[in-house]
Amino acid sequence: MSKPGKDKGERVSEEIKEDLIKRLRRIEGQIRGLQRMLEEDRSCQEIVVQVSAVKSAVVQVAMIALSHQLATCLCKEMAESGSPDIAVARFMEAFKKFY
Repeated sequence: MSKPGKDKGERVSEEIKEDLIKRLRRIEGQIRGLQRMLEEDRSCQEIVVQVSAVKSAVVQVAMIALSHQLATCLCKEMAESGSPDIAVARFMEAFKKFY
């Protein structure tokens, strides 16, 4: 029986996991910075620039996770069945949720 919230996809490696956690902590700091900017009545332009930076950082986290999923799932599926169809379908499902 699988754990709640867990799918059948591969988990990220420790190296990738550490990288993603560092990136998310940086994003968390950027969000706190945005809150301070609003409290300090900073200009709209400064705020939009910071929001853009946060957006780019979040997209990078998603791209790393999606790339890992595609690489590991496709390789695993090819090794098990010789057909990438299931792995590609899973990847497309995750990709569609992101975009």
